[in-house]
Amino acid sequence: MSKDLIFYTNPMSRGRIVRWMLEEIGQPYETVILDYASTLKGAEYLAINPMGKIPAIKHGDTVVTEGAAICAYLADVFPEADLAPPAAERGAYYRWLFFGAGPVEAAVTARSLGFEPKPEQKRSAGFGDLADTLNALETAVKDCEFIAGGKFSAADVYTGSQIGWGMMFGGIDKRPAFTAYWDRISERPAAIRAREIDDALIAAAQAQPQSA
Repeated sequence: MSKDLIFYTNPMSRGRIVRWMLEEIGQPYETVILDYASTLKGAEYLAINPMGKIPAIKHGDTVVTEGAAICAYLADVFPEADLAPPAAERGAYYRWLFFGAGPVEAAVTARSLGFEPKPEQKRSAGFGDLADTLNALETAVKDCEFIAGGKFSAADVYTGSQIGWGMMFGGIDKRPAFTAYWDRISERPAAIRAREIDDALIAAAQAQPQSA
């Protein structure tokens, strides 16, 4: 597809997940770096995402926000990258892609903010509690090379990143199944390129002289 592809991000954000996805699809894209102190909540970007959150993409006239949705969209509109199973075989793919966006994100965030559901509250929380969430997530990776089965997909980019970030920052236990899985996917050439791009942007920003 020849439409322009614009990526809105900050290298110190969940945008790193979408950067990896963009590198996997191998299509040219423009990057717009947003600043937490100014442009992220500016009128121009709020017209893209009224939440004032990143990441987001614009593909021609189509705007997509939310990391999991962006990964799913890119896999669909660039099928030549082979990052989504055939439609009839997407049960596990959809399940774990959106499990990462739902229970995993919610459970890890709740724990980081000091909220732990009481036993009688677990029914009301979509994620139950962190232990329930991680036990379920472990079943997806402990006996499979990739999270949706035997082939790498956008679900690995998104939910795999949740696992990697979670272990890095302490929100997810470093269980053997998680560390082995993360080791398998994090050394893909596209993942390495994405990290190098964002790390270079962080280094360049830190090297800029600070105004008085």
